[in-house]
Amino acid sequence: MPSAGLCSCWGGWVLPLLLVYVCYLLLGATIFQLLERQAEAQSRYHFQLEKLRFLENYTCLDQWALEQFVQVIMEAWVKGVNPKGNSTNPSNWDFGSSFFFAGTVVTTIGYGNLAPSTEAGQVFCVFYALLGIPLNVIFLNHLGTGLRAHLATIERWEDQPRRSQVLQVLGLALFLSLGTLVILVFPPMVFSHVEGWSFSEGFYFAFITLSTIGFGDYVVGTDPSKHYISVYRSLAAIWILLGLAWLALILPLGPLLLHRCCQLWLLSLRQGCGAKEAPGRRPRGGSTAARGVQVTPQDFPISKRGLGS
Repeated sequence: MPSAGLCSCWGGWVLPLLLVYVCYLLLGATIFQLLERQAEAQSRYHFQLEKLRFLENYTCLDQWALEQFVQVIMEAWVKGVNPKGNSTNPSNWDFGSSFFFAGTVVTTIGYGNLAPSTEAGQVFCVFYALLGIPLNVIFLNHLGTGLRAHLATIERWEDQPRRSQVLQVLGLALFLSLGTLVILVFPPMVFSHVEGWSFSEGFYFAFITLSTIGFGDYVVGTDPSKHYISVYRSLAAIWILLGLAWLALILPLGPLLLHRCCQLWLLSLRQGCGAKEAPGRRPRGGSTAARGVQVTPQDFPISKRGLGS
C-alpha cells in the first residue's frame, strides 16, 4: 500500500537524516555560543563605558540626548549611510555601487548593509529579484551542463591508454588548482590590501560571499576614510558572478577528479601485485608442450581381435 511505503521510507532514512540535521544545528549553536558570547559581553560593556565617559566629558549633554543621537546614527546605518566621515563620502547609489547591489540581489547574497529606502525602490527590488534569481539559477545550471558536455571524453576514459588517463587527471587537477588560486586566493589578497584587512578576514569575506551567506559584517568599498577607484565595487560584483560560476563548474569536477584518482591508484596496485606474481606463476593447464598435444582414440588403434584374445 502507498501508506506502508511512505511509512517505510520515513522510518528508513528521513528520521535518521532529520536527527543528524538537528544535531548538527545544536552543535553549531553550542560552539558559536562558546566562542562569541563572551566577546559580545565585552563589546557591550566597552560601549556602555564609552557612553559614560562621553557624558562625563560633555556635561552639557544628558543621557536622553545621547540616546537620541545614537538612535539617529543607527537609523542612518540601517539606510546604508556610514556615520563615519562627512557629507563628502562617496554615494552608496552611484552606478558602481548600484551594480554591486544588483549582483547581491540576483545571487541572493544580501549583505544587509544596503537596501532600498524608498517605496518605489523596494517594489522594484521585489520584481527585479523575482526575475533575476531564476535567471541566475538558469545561467549557472547551463554553465554546469556545458562543462559536463565538454567532459564527455573524460567519462569514456576507460577506453583510453594509461598515459592519457594520467594526463587527464593531471589536467583536471591543474585546472582546479589554478581556478582556486584565481577565485579564492588572489582576490582575498587584493581585498586585504585595499580594505586594510588581514588575509584571514579577506578569505572569510570571500567564502561568506561566494557561499551566498552574506552576513554583511565585511563588505568591500564601504570605508569612508579610503579612496577607492570608481570601478572597484563593479569589479567586486563581477568577481562574485565569476566565483559563483566557478563553484558551479567545480561541483561536478571535484567528485569526478577524486573518482579518477582512486581508479588510477587501484589500477596501479593491481598492476604492482600482478608484476610480483608473474615470475613464479605456473601455467594452469600444465606445460606448453602438454597443452599443445591433443590425444584422440585414433592415436592408439586397437583391433577387436586384440581385445577378444
